[in-house]
Amino acid sequence: MSDGQPPLYGETDRLMRAAKAGDPRAFDALVESLRARAFRVAYGLVGSRDDAMDLAQEAFLKIYRSRGSFDESQPFLPWFHRILKNTCISFLRKRRGAGPVSLDGDEDEELPALEPQSRDEPVGSELVQGEVQATFQAAFAQLSAADREVLALRHFDDLSYGEIAAALGLPEGTVMSRLFHARRRLRDRLRPLLASLAIEDLDDGTTSPRFPRLARSR
Repeated sequence: MSDGQPPLYGETDRLMRAAKAGDPRAFDALVESLRARAFRVAYGLVGSRDDAMDLAQEAFLKIYRSRGSFDESQPFLPWFHRILKNTCISFLRKRRGAGPVSLDGDEDEELPALEPQSRDEPVGSELVQGEVQATFQAAFAQLSAADREVLALRHFDDLSYGEIAAALGLPEGTVMSRLFHARRRLRDRLRPLLASLAIEDLDDGTTSPRFPRLARSR
């Protein structure tokens, strides 16, 4: 593993190479290591817990079926996230019955609002209760898919800038810039409610709403 790569980067590469070589246990371990991440990213994009679970499973099935085409000279995580994103895009396109869904631009796209968490799940913050959570979810849903993706990776999945850069195949500086602008756009949508929200500093020196925690899917 080269300097600067996050630990998971090299581990998933190793597991995928072993899976491609025919080791079923390696693929099982790969799925287990990425299952929660896949769920949370899909949930951030499509807004439904049940759909996110199904789409994560579908993405893993696609990866397994196409494992023979994996280019071992390239890192696995960007390939994984590309398949997961495309799976979510196809789902959203079918559900909307409309034009293409982009994850690359900054334009606003009308995406489904996130479903509330069930009462028996850990929430970690008063923000995820009642009307305040509903308002956050509505504001989050109004962001572009690109904004939702990078915010989900950082704040739902707790990835570092380096891990996000590795996963998306982007320079770390680009990730930091996307996060800065995505947070600002979310904050602008929530500005009328900031007085009633629990707030915290989100790494970039700006004051932003506290993100709800998603329970890990198993």
